[in-house]
Amino acid sequence: MKIAIPNSENMVNQHFGTSKSFVIVSIEDKKIIKTEEVSTAELAHEHQGLADLLLRQGTNVVITGGIGNGAIQCLQQNGLQVIKGASGEYIKVIEEYIDGNLEDKNVVCNHHCEHDKH
Repeated sequence: MKIAIPNSENMVNQHFGTSKSFVIVSIEDKKIIKTEEVSTAELAHEHQGLADLLLRQGTNVVITGGIGNGAIQCLQQNGLQVIKGASGEYIKVIEEYIDGNLEDKNVVCNHHCEHDKH
C-alpha cells in the first residue's frame, strides 16, 4: 500500500492544492518500508494532474488536511481513498493510520477556507 500526504516541512500541508511536494509512504505488514518526496510545485490546483501523478506513484490512499470538493471528487473518481482533516507531523499521521486510529474529519474547504484553523 502507498499513502500520499501533502507535505510542508514534514507536516501535513493544510491546503492540498498548494502543496509543493507530497510524501509517498510505502507500507507493508503495518510497517513503513519506504518514504519518498515528490515535487508537485508545477501542479498547484491542477486536480487531474495531481491525481495522475499520485496514480503513477502507485498511491492507494491520500491523507490530507484541508481540501476542496473538486479535488476530493477528482481523487475519488480516479480510485483513490481520501482521508480529510489530518494535521501534525506526517510520520505521526501515518502511524495513526497504520494503527487504525486516524479518522476522516470530513474537512472540506471552499475557495475562502482559512486552512490554518483546521
